[in-house]
Amino acid sequence: MTRGLVVLDAVGLTPRLIGPETPHLQALAERGTMSPLECPFPALTMSAQTSILTGVTPQHHGIVGNGWWFRELAEPWLWRQPHDLIQHEDVLTRLRKERPGFTVAKLFWWFNMYAPVDWAVTPRPMYPADGRKVPDVHTQPGDLRDQLQSALGPFPLFRFWGPAADLSSTRWIADASMKVIAEQLPDLSLVYLPHLDYDFQRFGPDAPRSRAALSELDGIVGEFIALADRLDLGVLVLSEYGITEVSRPVHVNRVLRDLGMLSIRMEEGRERLDCGASRAFAIADHQIAHVYVRGAADRDAVRDALAETPGVERVLEGDDRAAEGLHHERAGDLVLVADADAWFTYYFWSDDAVAPDYARTVDIHRKPGYDPAELLLDPALPLPKLKIARRLLAKKLGFRNTLDVIGLDASVVKGSHGRRADDPADGPVLISSTPLTHGGEAPFPLSGMPDLLASLTARG
Repeated sequence: MTRGLVVLDAVGLTPRLIGPETPHLQALAERGTMSPLECPFPALTMSAQTSILTGVTPQHHGIVGNGWWFRELAEPWLWRQPHDLIQHEDVLTRLRKERPGFTVAKLFWWFNMYAPVDWAVTPRPMYPADGRKVPDVHTQPGDLRDQLQSALGPFPLFRFWGPAADLSSTRWIADASMKVIAEQLPDLSLVYLPHLDYDFQRFGPDAPRSRAALSELDGIVGEFIALADRLDLGVLVLSEYGITEVSRPVHVNRVLRDLGMLSIRMEEGRERLDCGASRAFAIADHQIAHVYVRGAADRDAVRDALAETPGVERVLEGDDRAAEGLHHERAGDLVLVADADAWFTYYFWSDDAVAPDYARTVDIHRKPGYDPAELLLDPALPLPKLKIARRLLAKKLGFRNTLDVIGLDASVVKGSHGRRADDPADGPVLISSTPLTHGGEAPFPLSGMPDLLASLTARG
């Protein structure tokens, strides 16, 4: 019996990717067990992580995507972090109740803020009144923040997301996590490793740079395995989804605009989507889109138009929405699922000249939907690094400006996720250092994940 368990969430990892390019992962699978993991729906970061830790669908835990329409505030919000947004008990809470003294480290998994854990680290920039965004983390206990950044330097926020996102953010997360694990020896440690998300979405999962990223991730996993072996800890590697190649962006809000459903405000010569005043609007989230329809009289027209839109595979409503585990007040009245080679943008303007100022920036909170184009510099921009340097210098000198270096051509994005994988080999994976009775081709059920985590952390 091991002294604890380290769970590595290797985003984008699939059974098909385990092989010669991933010697550490392959050796772990041969030593223990590997199987597909049942694909969460929606296959999105916040929904998937919550389904893994609760064993239930969004219909019960309430996390219907990476964001939703907060009806009471009349605002779309993405990437909120407080743990209390989860509406069902997770396995972390359960085990701390059942086992006095049971300790947990939640390291960059989502819904980390004020979670019922002993140690937590999550990205949380500072936003001074002068408009700057300063890299930082939020930790529990509070002084862990200073300990980690003193030892490792500031968290590289601008390499965690955006055009500069690369291995250095995963490297910082890994070093911080291994430091917490080695010094505190939690009974259960949850570690989020985002590295594959970047190039897999930029270039597609089969691109040479993506295959190089896979090897880099495997090297970091190997470090965790070595640490776990030295400390007599078990290792469980899993993923939330697989990322598949896409070639067609679908502009749902532009379809709704053509139907006369959107309300648009002009602010200083630029268009803004006024969701609260719109008859219908969409919050796009990779290959899923939540469509909120204000009046029942408009629903048939909206549904029919979207069902006929190229790139839309299904429109979920009523019983279909419930059958997919999305019958929840936070979900859209209609939920769109993209074709396998398509994904949904948040774009609502019809003329790039009046696109909102945030459209050309990395701004995950103002945009009414997810924007993977933020991972790439605008290919039409001459000398982009020079422009970035000039903008940053101007900011340091006290001038207001936007770092407007993101393009508005969504076709640059080559990988996405959100729908269920057509083949389990392209969906999430589960690898355990401990042999399990479940293994082989049948996916391990999400409903069984809390009990699996409980069993692998039980002391003999």
